[in-house]
Amino acid sequence: MNKKDVVIIGGGIIGVAIAYQLAKRGKSVTVLEKDTVGAHSSGAAGGMLGAQVEFSEPGPLVDLSLRSRAMFTELAKELCEASGIDIGLNKAGMLRVAWTEEEAEALQKRGAWQQAMGLNAEWLDRVEVKRIEPMVSDEIAGALYLQDDAQISAPDTTRAFAVAAARHGAAIRERCEALEIERTDNRITSVLTTQGRLTADYYVLAAGAWSGRLARMLNLPLDVFPIKGEAFSVFSTLQPIQKTLYSHGCYIVPKDGNRLLVGASSADCGFDNRITIDGLQQLMAKALRLLPALKSCPLERTWASLRPQTKDGLPYFGPVASFDNLLAATGHYRNGILLSPLTGEIIARMITGEDIDVSLAPFTDKRHAQPVF
Repeated sequence: MNKKDVVIIGGGIIGVAIAYQLAKRGKSVTVLEKDTVGAHSSGAAGGMLGAQVEFSEPGPLVDLSLRSRAMFTELAKELCEASGIDIGLNKAGMLRVAWTEEEAEALQKRGAWQQAMGLNAEWLDRVEVKRIEPMVSDEIAGALYLQDDAQISAPDTTRAFAVAAARHGAAIRERCEALEIERTDNRITSVLTTQGRLTADYYVLAAGAWSGRLARMLNLPLDVFPIKGEAFSVFSTLQPIQKTLYSHGCYIVPKDGNRLLVGASSADCGFDNRITIDGLQQLMAKALRLLPALKSCPLERTWASLRPQTKDGLPYFGPVASFDNLLAATGHYRNGILLSPLTGEIIARMITGEDIDVSLAPFTDKRHAQPVF
């Protein structure tokens, strides 16, 4: 049995980002993915780098998100060189749309605290929004213009991390499901998989919505659970928008090839990831209200995925206090794509003993044990 430095359970964007950072540092890494790389929420995501658009108030997750967003300019170049894949970084910005005066007031308050942090956040009235995006609905009250929020291709970025990791020596095992995580006292000793048993010095739990299930093998009550999101995409003869549109319950992301990606519903229905007529109907109605030009666009495809949420809305980062050689990187919910480069960097630094110059106290397994930082 060939022992590795690190075994990572989960081949979504978080798992392969960690693998890339570790492999770059010369570590022998194996990624275990029960399906294929990016087969679930990582490949289904809209790819928004919404460090500002997602949050209604400042906090530690905002700080991490801003830091991770800033990494993408260099990361896009680095991954293209390492993998040959263009991740589709688009810096056109986002418009957080208000429909009512109450929403407008709330968004202006959001813009105020973001400006106080030194961030670009500009309130635009209806006329100003229509000047830069004339196809947006006439019904809107205005929008918060977030110039620095960006977007990428989530499937391409996930694939780029995986290819780059493999070229640095990481082993990516697809169709390889973790069946049992074995322990002796406070150490993980091996992982039994559908392709055999693997051993390592360190193990990383990065299995997205399935992380809670795997944690229960070790009697760890990590409160990670799935939230289903349904989405669809359309083609357009000419791209009707340049900036990502974001309103309550709906976002529309312009993609290459005159495609528009529309997401996403939100439903707590366990591990049922089937597409529903009701979910799509509600999403399409919101999208048509926001961008009426969608009405004549041919439908490309529909899909659904399971995103990993936690009870308090914060992801897990770092060592699991109950074990000497187990780390968790999971529960990112809607921010997995955005936080992937920083998560990969942080977990790699923890394993290699490098300094970490960011406070992670709010993201430890504080729910069940004393923080390890």
